[in-house]
Amino acid sequence: MPKMKTHSGAKKRFKKTGTGKLMRRKQNRNHILEKKSSKLKRSLAVEGQVSAADRPRINKMLGL
Repeated sequence: MPKMKTHSGAKKRFKKTGTGKLMRRKQNRNHILEKKSSKLKRSLAVEGQVSAADRPRINKMLGL
């Protein structure tokens, strides 16, 4: 049996914390930032958690 390969797109987008949570970047922080408020941009800078429904799929892509 060959080894399972990690999904290269998923490994760039998600990371697993020490306690086992999956973290992700938030959307809307890429471009057209001039018109967005500083408060919004600060809140988007904080990483978000992956939802419970998506966790099994992402774990499989990461080979966890």
